[in-house]
Amino acid sequence: MSTEPSNVLETFANPNPERDYTIRMEIPEFTCLCPKTGQPDFATLNLEYTPDRHCVELKSLKLYIWSYREVGGFHEALTNQILADLVDATQPRHMKLTAHFNVRGGIWTTVEVEHHGR
Repeated sequence: MSTEPSNVLETFANPNPERDYTIRMEIPEFTCLCPKTGQPDFATLNLEYTPDRHCVELKSLKLYIWSYREVGGFHEALTNQILADLVDATQPRHMKLTAHFNVRGGIWTTVEVEHHGR
């Protein structure tokens, strides 16, 4: 059993590639570092996608998300990078990632990025 973060996203074959269906995941424990202060930022990520030939494997997704814990970056950049990595790994028909960052300095930030495939 892995106890280390990883930036590798594993996939498995979509069991029903002939059908459009939606997979939704809520990831409430995303953490990263503020690029200005080095303090932790916390967010809930909502992932929604329609798979084509591949689905993301959940344990690898968990370890991938964990790999951001020590990464500094702006909310917009990190959200776009996560979507890009997920799209690269799965090549979905459609994918949307919404990152709801906790309040910092009295401001809530939500970043929503989307990919439209085929």
